[in-house]
Formats: sequence, C-alpha cells, structure tokens
Amino acid sequence: MKIMILDDDPFALKLLSIQLRAFGFRGRGYLELVPCERGDVAVGLLEAMPQEIGLVFCDLQMPEMDGVEFVRHLVRLDYQGGVVLVSGEGSRILQSAERLARAHGLRVLGALQKPVLPEQLRKLLDEAMPPASVPDGAGEKTYGPDEFRRAIAAGDVFNHYQPKVDLASGAVVGAEALVRWSHPQDGLVMPASFIAMAEECELITDMAKVVLKGALQQARRCHDAGQDLDMAVNVSMANLSSLEFPDFVARQAVEAGVPLNRLMLELTESQLMSDPRAQLDILTRLRLKGVRLSIDDFGIGYSTLAQLRDVPFDELKIDRSFVHRSAQDPSLRAILEASLGLARQLGLTTVGEGIEEREDWDFLRASGCDMAQGYFVAKPMPGEELVAWISAWQERRPQLVATLQ
Repeated sequence: MKIMILDDDPFALKLLSIQLRAFGFRGRGYLELVPCERGDVAVGLLEAMPQEIGLVFCDLQMPEMDGVEFVRHLVRLDYQGGVVLVSGEGSRILQSAERLARAHGLRVLGALQKPVLPEQLRKLLDEAMPPASVPDGAGEKTYGPDEFRRAIAAGDVFNHYQPKVDLASGAVVGAEALVRWSHPQDGLVMPASFIAMAEECELITDMAKVVLKGALQQARRCHDAGQDLDMAVNVSMANLSSLEFPDFVARQAVEAGVPLNRLMLELTESQLMSDPRAQLDILTRLRLKGVRLSIDDFGIGYSTLAQLRDVPFDELKIDRSFVHRSAQDPSLRAILEASLGLARQLGLTTVGEGIEEREDWDFLRASGCDMAQGYFVAKPMPGEELVAWISAWQERRPQLVATLQ
C-alpha cells in the first residue's frame, strides 16, 4: 500500500513526508510515499493504480484543481482508501470540506490545519491508522432475505445492550437494545450489513418483534437481579404503519412482566411523518399506554422543529456527530448547547450519544446534559454481561462524578 500526498507547495510536501517517515508509516502497512503537486497528476495515478493507494493526504487550496474538485474525482473513481484533508484556510472551511467528503461516502480519517503539527499528525495516525489496518468496508459482505429469514426463525438474531448513564450522579439508568446476527460462517454480523435489506424485503417487522421481545425479557432479568433499567428499542417506519402496533407492544410488555413506562421507543427523526395521520395515531396511543418516545440522532434529519411540535416525545438524543469533541470545536459546541437549551424549554430529557473520551464526558456534564451513552461508558454487550458490568461500573463511578460536586 502507498500513501499519496497532494499539495502544490513543495515545502509542505517535504515536511509531511518527513513527519510520516518519523511516525513509522511502514509499520502501519504502507510501503511507499507518492508526492504530487498537481491534482490532475494525482487523479491519473489513482486511475492507473487504484488498489495501490491506501491513503491520500489532500490540500484544499490548490491552483487548477482544488481539494473539493479532487474529492469529486475520488468519488467518481469509487476510491476505497483513507482520506485526510489538510488546509491553511479557516477551520470552518476545513470542517465543511470534511463533512462534504463524508457525505460522499469517502472514508475520511480526519482533517488537519496547516502547519501540520507533529502531535496532531501522530494522534490522527494512532486513532485512525493502527499498524496494518484494513480499510473500513474491505471485504464487506451482503446478505439475502431468505438467509436472514432463516436466521430469525432459528433464533440467530438477538440483542446486545449499550448502557445509558445519568451524567450528574453516574447511576446506570437504562440500556439500548441493538440488534445483532450470529452468522454460522461470518460470526457476529452488525446491523449495517442487513438492516437496509430487511427493510427492502419487508422483514423489518419480524426482526423488530424479536428485538422488542428480547429487550423486554432482558429488562425483566435485570429487575429480578435488583437492577431496574429503562429499556430503549429502535423502531422502523414499517412498525409505525400498523395501527395494531401499540397493542402488540402492550401485550409483549405484559408477557415479560415489565411496566410500559420502562420502555422507550427510539425514532430517527429523518424517518418520521411519511404518513402523518397514521403515525401520530400510533405514537399518541403508545404514549397513552405509558410507553415513552425518544427522537434519535437529533440534528441530522429533516423537519426537526415540526416533529418536536407534533410528536409527544419524552427524550432527545443528540447525534454523536455533535457530541464527540464538541469541547474542542466551537461550531459543534454551539449546536450542542442550542439543542440542550431547546430540550430544556420543551421539558425533554437529553442524551448525548457518541461519548468516546473523558473530555466528552466532562463537557457534557458541565453543559447540563442529562444522560451519556457511548464507548467511554461501555460498548454494546451481550445481555448476560449487563448485570456484571453494572456492578463493575459502581467502582468506576465515583471518580467520574466527583469533579462537579
């Protein structure tokens, strides 16, 4: 694998090359540096050896072909390697270019401000390029509906659970059920590999029944072990098209012996209101039965304010793209604080998703967010590990809540 460095400034090219060599690019699975001073030359090299370039560092401000134009060529070439954007322009421009590249589906490892500082480059390499790393999606497999249907029937589709923690006290208050597939050949298959297929082939409702039933049973097991948790389950548009769905949910809760007010249904905001009358009917009936509603991934969908006005939500989950590193990024911080303020005025509980490091945790606590969810707290885990994890969390909890008390 080779690393391409695209920059019209010869000094910048040389400096970045020296830094990469100093940080051991060979030990990370890359054997050669390919410097380019012109975008058209870089495109020609990518066309000639598309599988050999595993990583591209691209300057944004270049004559003849700027970085945004170069990104378009990467998309046209279906480039599967990593991309790092570099610029001496303002941070807002760099952030916009990074989001644009991600929106195109490129594997963006990060963005660096010029002059590139050694510690920034090292951190990016350590986080995004571990030794001999394999590009995301390499060898990604697709699955068919018949295979997935058999998996549901065989009990191979089940849940992992990611805890939700109160930021003020550190107490574990809930968990989110996240579907997984135990494949006989491929092992644990993540939902990104089968959710779209399940929706297209009308298997999403069958899957949702399995997820809901498993989540309620897990909530009951936690209760029997002395841990009462709220249980969150993601809901698809297909579930919200059946007027019988609220009654089905109520029956499942009764069978599991779980109060309906312990159940939280999470709806992604971009999925809401395709059939407003039917969905408002279903959602209102769910609330009347005591089920709580959460608007998931807040900030990345459409008609957000109208949905907050019309749907009786109880909780607002701020998308991870506005949470992680918001302490360092003024734009993210402004969006996060505005979202928290809006939620407070509407009387909604708030959850920060994607909390990945201590700095995220401390900043969300200081900002007045109610709950935290993310890898800093815990990764999703099998249900049988959840109660033991809660006990272990109690030992970690004091050091995380002492600073603001």
